Amino acid sequence: MEHQFVIAALYHFARLDNIEAVQAGLREAMDAHGVKGTVLLAEEGINGTIAGSRAGVDTVLDFIRSDPRLAGTRHKESFADEMPFRRGKVRLKKEIVTLGVPGVDPTVNVGRYVSPDQWNALISDPDVLLVDTRNRYEFRMGTFERALDPDTTSFRDFPDYVSRELDPEKHRKVAMFCTGGIRCEKATSYLLDQGFEEVYHLEGGILKYLEDVPEEDSLWRGECFVFDDRVGVDHDLKPGSYSMCRACRMPLSEDDLDNNRYEEGVSCPHCHADRSDADRDRYRERDRQMRLAAERGLQHLGQS
Repeated sequence: MEHQFVIAALYHFARLDNIEAVQAGLREAMDAHGVKGTVLLAEEGINGTIAGSRAGVDTVLDFIRSDPRLAGTRHKESFADEMPFRRGKVRLKKEIVTLGVPGVDPTVNVGRYVSPDQWNALISDPDVLLVDTRNRYEFRMGTFERALDPDTTSFRDFPDYVSRELDPEKHRKVAMFCTGGIRCEKATSYLLDQGFEEVYHLEGGILKYLEDVPEEDSLWRGECFVFDDRVGVDHDLKPGSYSMCRACRMPLSEDDLDNNRYEEGVSCPHCHADRSDADRDRYRERDRQMRLAAERGLQHLGQS
């Protein structure tokens, strides 16, 4: 059965000196072809996830790659029966993935790419330290066997984890992975700058691994968090079992939904203690307005 929507996760590191012009052209291309999602542009490159019809997504990808600086833009595809984004956005940022360390440049220094078909052999080597570069909520949804959790709340925390827990004299071989590959581009570049010698990363990220490696041969366990309304995908890249808290955007398991601190659109076990009664009243009103807008076939201004 053919799915209605194609979802493309894309990124590319390149020096862009006129990102405002790139932003305007890309926004126009997305609008013209009914493509939604979020794309980030910075002087270091492009990063984002878009969704639309097969023809629409292909046209936008062709537009991006028509810029010689972005001709090497990588993308991974998955599919859905419902549009996973409510609108299209092209935003200008200081970094396309925020590490917060000046001078880290994957176009100059980057770890060794390992293809999905070679990944199992690498991470099964007991001499290899396997590190999940994603955040703690992503790790809890799913990860590879033997992977370490840096317990970060954002990618900005990763350098602190490295300084506390990793040692180039002790950890001779380090392998890392992330959702689509982009965080690992910077993470491996950063480790090399810190004196680590053998640094590897999964080419194409978890999404490419799930696409290429049969489930019976897989060392992946659980679901993979994705940054859209699907929340997570299973090994077949189909929408998984998690939902999302609309107050804090944390992924929610069935146990979370059964928790008495969960109220749809208002709070969940992860954020309930951080919200005041006034916050919850405001969220209830926002949720009510969003439901009314949906019933009328409109988009509420608070939706993203």
